[in-house]
Amino acid sequence: MGELVDRVDEQDQVLGVVDRAEAIRQGWLHRIATIVCRDGDGRFLVHRRPDHASRFPGRYNWMLGGAADAGESYEEAAARELSEELGVSEAPRFVLKFLCAGAISPYWLALHEVVITTPVRPSVQEVAWHDWLTEMELGSLVRRQKFVPDAREAFDRYRSLLRVAGGREA
Repeated sequence: MGELVDRVDEQDQVLGVVDRAEAIRQGWLHRIATIVCRDGDGRFLVHRRPDHASRFPGRYNWMLGGAADAGESYEEAAARELSEELGVSEAPRFVLKFLCAGAISPYWLALHEVVITTPVRPSVQEVAWHDWLTEMELGSLVRRQKFVPDAREAFDRYRSLLRVAGGREA
């Protein structure tokens, strides 16, 4: 077996443990934890995936993250992914969760946020390029074809949540 994940239902309740590749092949719901990184000036970390990546090669994204391991909480997975992908040890704050149809397969996506004030050390296996963009710059980039499709829906939901909370609009 490869990467083990919790197979979950439409209410995000665990049904059992399965191989992630099998979950994707079968279209079974599982859990994905993502992190939105901002700097002290409120800019967003945006990155381009390596051309050799198995999923969405060469595409841009505003979130980091991946599958939650079997038995791992969304928050634990987000902190692990942040450390693996950027070399940053922080506790990301939960923002929202939604059932995502997914470009590859359906899953529950939990979006977390963290403010990073230390230098990042991106993993070359996960990040080919990165930069900090303003909300306006990110809003423009999200609509481009070379952006990870699932990240667009997450961006729209995040932006709507900011509007409702009286936050800034991207």
